Amino acid sequence: MAKHITQRAIDFMGKRRLALALSALLILVSLGSLIFQGLKLGLDFTGGTLVEVGYEQPVDLARVRRLLAENGFEEATVQHFGSAREILIRLPAEPELSSADLSNRIMAVLQSDGETRPQLRRVEFVGPQVGEELKEKGGLAMLFALFGILIYVAWRFEYRFALGAIAALIHDVIVTLGFFSLTRLEFDLTVLAAILAVIGYSLNDTIVVYDRIRENFRRMRRGGALEIINTSINQTLSRTLITSLTTLLVLLALAFLGGEIIRNFAIALTLGVVVGTYSSIYVASSFLVLLKVKREDLLLPEKPETDADLL
Repeated sequence: MAKHITQRAIDFMGKRRLALALSALLILVSLGSLIFQGLKLGLDFTGGTLVEVGYEQPVDLARVRRLLAENGFEEATVQHFGSAREILIRLPAEPELSSADLSNRIMAVLQSDGETRPQLRRVEFVGPQVGEELKEKGGLAMLFALFGILIYVAWRFEYRFALGAIAALIHDVIVTLGFFSLTRLEFDLTVLAAILAVIGYSLNDTIVVYDRIRENFRRMRRGGALEIINTSINQTLSRTLITSLTTLLVLLALAFLGGEIIRNFAIALTLGVVVGTYSSIYVASSFLVLLKVKREDLLLPEKPETDADLL
């Protein structure tokens, strides 16, 4: 009965051209945004000063932003940190001012508001050279991850499977970066870590689908490549959806309840899980059709007969 239901399930590969057209459009829009307006890089990459301030009572962020803007700090970014009584103020690098001088000016501005009593908790400075180094090493980490995945999938499956997996991962990374470029959300080290996590999540999803495709190519004696790939996707669909939905429940809780510090991290992972699930079904599997993978490519080599087998 279960086998009969699986065979009548969704015709994913019948919609592969529409899905690939959608993916191409998303990639073009993302690349266009990345080329023409780039990412809104955070303090980790651009350099600057971070000031943590504590209050005795919950503080209104809009009031703090307005107070800083009125005193010459229009580019300051203000957000809660941990609770409504703790705030983080991020400022771009000021070559003519040391971090101590800058923090003193910030505290003088905040203390000028007689209704609150701020206390300086910490001051951190990230130089532009450190930010540039982090940007370079972050990009290299992503490239090394993709290269390692290419080798692993080619060794475990077949080189055309590796190309399909890498195409799906590149698709996920570009679309996620494009979303951050279009929405002008801040891109910092936490978001970069989220994108590396998305690569791992999407690869795991793709490997599950690929494992079933390889198994069915060897086991199913009837049916062409499209039918076998369709059957494999439908057989793994419940596992894919359950994993994605349970992961999304946690990520949505982090995005809405976790505070501003990890909000962009949670948003990047949420988008990555959705796009990664989509790409595992449509991009990675559709590439196998485009690259014309056949049953003969996946058959196990026959063992040569030995004298012991003949006895």
